[in-house]
This record gives sequence, structure tokens and C-alpha cells, in this order.
Amino acid sequence: MDMSAILAHVDHTLLTPTATWEEIRAVCDDGMRFATASVCIPAAHVAQAKAYVGDRLAICTVIGFPNGYTTTAAKCFEAADAVQNGADEVDMVINLGWVKDGKLEDIQNEIAAVKAACGDKILKVIIETCLLTEDEKIALCGVVSRAGADYIKTSTGFSTGGATAADIALFAAHVAPHVKIKAAGGIATVADAEEFLSLGADRLGTSRLVKLAKEGKENDHGNTAY
Repeated sequence: MDMSAILAHVDHTLLTPTATWEEIRAVCDDGMRFATASVCIPAAHVAQAKAYVGDRLAICTVIGFPNGYTTTAAKCFEAADAVQNGADEVDMVINLGWVKDGKLEDIQNEIAAVKAACGDKILKVIIETCLLTEDEKIALCGVVSRAGADYIKTSTGFSTGGATAADIALFAAHVAPHVKIKAAGGIATVADAEEFLSLGADRLGTSRLVKLAKEGKENDHGNTAY
């Protein structure tokens, strides 16, 4: 698969707690240079990043991150604030304790409320697959589908594991047709990206693929696209 085609599916990501504006700006520069789907950055940097990139690049941020146990009201405020600041996409973390308690209706209502707070912006729902059973993952595919979210997403990248091929295949088999899939966490190689995309992922949350693209371009002295 052509590298530029892969990068068009990448949410180029920097979510470390110590991220500085200089580092965020560099991520934005890379996102524009390599035409990634978006950059995914902390909410505190959204307004400055959007002012910097304008309409040249989509800005994604995270809410209820990374643990998902803030209140629904807090998540809705975070989402509305992010959109007001210029976010084009919002990735939210569900309440995993509610999953374990079987409170699927509460999770569905929360996702629907956050989606309403996002307005016409894209909402991706992180279910943190590494902490769930297969039955819980399947149930959440239905919850996310019914709640009106745009994407289901595997992982925060801050827990015990990231995306797996098995989880992407499971999502593809159980989400509604209108729900897209985002794989995140541990995507390190072009082969990883190709596998996840072939299984049905539409987005890839990673920072490593842009690094590979930069290395390829530098090694080839710019004679090829990547």
C-alpha cells in the first residue's frame, strides 16, 4: 500500500502530559506536510493549534482521558469546550467501571450526550479493549452503534495494551454500517498499518508512521514522495 494512502488514515498523535507548544507545533507541521487525517493533541493546545493550521489540517483532541471515569456532565463540557476552541474531532473514553457493572444503557446515554455536545463534529469512542472481555467488546459495539457515534476506537495507548488484529476484526463484524473503526496503540510499522486497514480500520492513531515517512524521505533525499 502506498505510504501516502496510509498516512491519509493516520491521526498523528502526541498526548504525553509534558507536551510543549513547540512539540505540538512540530506535530502539526508534520501533519500538514504528510497530509495525515488529523493531529490528535491535548485539549489545552487545541485553540492555538487550530489558529496555527487553519483549514489545512483537522484537529482532534481527547476527553475523559485516559481513565474515562469523569462524570457525563464533565465530558459534555470538555467536548463542547474543545469544539468551541476549534476541534474538528473528539475522542472520548467510556466509563469502564460501568461496563463491569453492566450499565450499558448509561454508557449509551453518555455517548449520545457527548455526541450532542460535539454537534456536527466527529466523535470517536474509546472502549479500551485490553481491559475488556470479548463479550463486553461485542456488547459495546452495539452500544456505540446505537448511541450515534461516528467511530469506535480500540485504545487510549495509556493502559496495558493497544490495538490488535483480532479486535479490529471483531469490531468489523459487530458494529453498525455507519460506525467506522479506529485502531490505536502499538501501531509501529507499515505492515501493522496495512493489516489494520485491510481488516476494516479507517483511522490509525499513532506517531510512528509519520516518523517512518520522514526517515524514508530523508534517506532518499526527497527523490520520491516518501
